[in-house]
Amino acid sequence: MAASPEPPAPAIPVGASVRVSVPASTGNVGPGFDSLGLALEHRDTLEATRIERGLEFELSGEGSADVPRTADHLVVRAMQAAFDAAGAGSLPPLRITAHNVIPHGRGMGSSASAVVAGVLAANALLPEASRLDADEVLQVCSRLEGHPDNVAPTLLGGLTVSWEDGGRFRTVPVAVHPDVVPVVAVPDFEVATSVARGLLPDTVAHHTAAVNAGRAALLVAALGEHPELLLDATFDLLHQPYRAQAMAPSWELVTRLRGRGHAALISGAGPTVLTLARGQDGARAAAAAVEEILGEAASPAGTYRGEPVQWRVHVLRVPTEGARVEASTQ
Repeated sequence: MAASPEPPAPAIPVGASVRVSVPASTGNVGPGFDSLGLALEHRDTLEATRIERGLEFELSGEGSADVPRTADHLVVRAMQAAFDAAGAGSLPPLRITAHNVIPHGRGMGSSASAVVAGVLAANALLPEASRLDADEVLQVCSRLEGHPDNVAPTLLGGLTVSWEDGGRFRTVPVAVHPDVVPVVAVPDFEVATSVARGLLPDTVAHHTAAVNAGRAALLVAALGEHPELLLDATFDLLHQPYRAQAMAPSWELVTRLRGRGHAALISGAGPTVLTLARGQDGARAAAAAVEEILGEAASPAGTYRGEPVQWRVHVLRVPTEGARVEASTQ
């Protein structure tokens, strides 16, 4: 018997356009290794428009000079993954316009944000009857990223607790106390996630695992209802001490900030330093402490491999809303 013909690809008219904005994110959040993620209000924007032919790019902002203008671009690969999951065939000719504010290779979820932006843009371009539902979007994004702990907060906002069950990714959002204010210190050097992960041991002591499990549970409570406990709740033994050698300036800054009572940690796989402050007064105090430590003569946080490090400090917020499909015309 002859095989049934493939269904025709959904028709997307020339001129159809969608605009998406996606927040940054921080994974791990201290002791929540590979399970906790927190959205950060620092947004990349992407517009995808159906054109007559070809693939066109207009890219600006962070890292735009270093990414390909071809089908190898992560956004394009994410869009194609969404079409594949929807059974929609190959992508049509597109113009992609993107502006990035999330720094690349700094532990603020830039790749997850690109994946989410691409999947949501492609999904919105499809006719409504062909679109993926929210769970399918999470699966596609998580498979592309390799884990859900950054894509989940980028999709949903706030704090997310994610896990894998029977080969499928799951996540639950947790509302974050309005007094929690993220302060990020972003250095001008990068640390590849693969390098940071390669420094982790294959096994840890039972005591270490027990301590981290307790602190991760406490962190969910601290972020949700008890921000006064953030310093204790962000204590970690599972990954940050092992990664310190790859980002000595960042670890020095974390150590010094925690010594002053600030809930500082390595953002994701680093090297950005994230401080979870209490209220705007706490955020100003944390930012001032960062500047003071970095301003000290011969501070170990001021050099990396013998070269001076330039830091950018941003006071952000935790968005209650994740990725937004801001406009769509068909």
